[in-house]
Amino acid sequence: MKNTLGEKVWVRGIIASELGVPRDKILFTDHHAAHAAATFLTAPTRRAAILTADGVGEWATLTTGDGERTRGGATRITLRREIRFPHSLGMLYSTFTAYLGFPVNEGEYKVMGLAAYGRPTMTDRVWKIVRRTPDGAFALAEEYFEFQASAERSYSTRLLDLFGPPRDPYDPIDLESAEGQRFADCAASVQRVLEDILVDIARQLRRETRLRDLCLGGGVALNGVANARILAESGFERLFVPPAPGDAGCALGAALYADRIYFGNPDRDVADHPFWGPAVDDIALARVAREDGQPVAELDDDVLIPRVADELAAGGIVGWMEGACEFGPRALGHRSILAAPHSAETRDRLNRDIKHREDFRPFAPIVPIEVAARYFDLTQAGARLSRFMSGVFPVRPEWRARLAAVTHVDGSARVQALERGMAPRLYSLLEAYGQRTGVPVLLNTSFNVAGEPIVTRVLEGYSTFRRCGMDLLVAGRTMVTKPVAAAAASPKENTTWDSRDVAGSGAA
Repeated sequence: MKNTLGEKVWVRGIIASELGVPRDKILFTDHHAAHAAATFLTAPTRRAAILTADGVGEWATLTTGDGERTRGGATRITLRREIRFPHSLGMLYSTFTAYLGFPVNEGEYKVMGLAAYGRPTMTDRVWKIVRRTPDGAFALAEEYFEFQASAERSYSTRLLDLFGPPRDPYDPIDLESAEGQRFADCAASVQRVLEDILVDIARQLRRETRLRDLCLGGGVALNGVANARILAESGFERLFVPPAPGDAGCALGAALYADRIYFGNPDRDVADHPFWGPAVDDIALARVAREDGQPVAELDDDVLIPRVADELAAGGIVGWMEGACEFGPRALGHRSILAAPHSAETRDRLNRDIKHREDFRPFAPIVPIEVAARYFDLTQAGARLSRFMSGVFPVRPEWRARLAAVTHVDGSARVQALERGMAPRLYSLLEAYGQRTGVPVLLNTSFNVAGEPIVTRVLEGYSTFRRCGMDLLVAGRTMVTKPVAAAAASPKENTTWDSRDVAGSGAA
């Protein structure tokens, strides 16, 4: 309410004053309409059902509807039903994010990662604080929450009576202890309830629209485990999630909504990639690294890519910067940290020495789309959902030991299935790495350390490279290595495999 009365109500006047534009030239889009436009108008589909879910936008927290695009003609987006604040799946999940000691609107993905270590033994308690309604929606039992009346705390003492004391944010989660297991079970329980509600709503939407495709938007669409269940169980044949489904994506959604709906401009396809940010400047990287006394090489791809593949196969950890940076919270191959996926020790080294984050957090694999189903339980529709790392899928049991660094405790992984056309140089690196090890899969995580955003420009990448235990930094044609003395202090594990081992694995 303070934000609304203090600034949001007056935002038209603020924009007019700051930008010097007439008030009648400032157009507004409903928050969930912007989410809907961001997911539907960027998806490779002409007709689709639309589902958006987040914490709250104006008053809506979840909307359902459908959209239609006529090639070269009119565009229609119709949101037919909505659930309003305070009844919110996003706020439900954020409340448990706070209860589990993580920052709200930032730590929800930690809850999803922690859930894999637990069992959903508390779902009956979660169903006491959220109930289904006769129309197929849901409602929160408001007495268990305080977010609707307070900026200080999300949950009430009644929730504590139900689930026990919350976790102190400064206390580590010891999953070997009874208390740590209680928190993991709590995360697993709210995750399961969230999934069940979303799947039910999506099924109902499928029955109402009879459409093949579903476009999913809003911050809740970042929950890759729920997305995979929606794809598998809702009845929709394809599920599209944009690379930035959360509030950042509303900037794109609002612009597209204005272009297609307010102005009625003909429909045009949006490029099917996430790379919209500033481009990398490899010359600037070479200059600053030389000034700093670091070893620098400027190489053509026919030399650089084999060198990087050799480093990865030897257990090195590589910062990889290429082209325009990603739009959205996932590193999708232009601002990535890459490593061999074979050893759990690599995962532990990344969490401990480079990312500086909790040891229960998983890492994602990246794999050429043509062979993704060999290593992961992916259908064609699942591979499409994995284009922007939007779904969590099982690692095939026969590969889990050899993909230990990217296999979560429950045997799953948030896969990125890469087409050559989306990131050609990274695709070539995957091929080169596969030629050396027999498995064209790499660990791919965002190029940042805990508490910092993904790097955008080369100076940010270089600063991160110098401050943590990466072995190699690549930006375009420029490759920077650590001095030999420093590299020797950072132990590597040789992940090159015996050719007999590879042949016995069934790898091509």
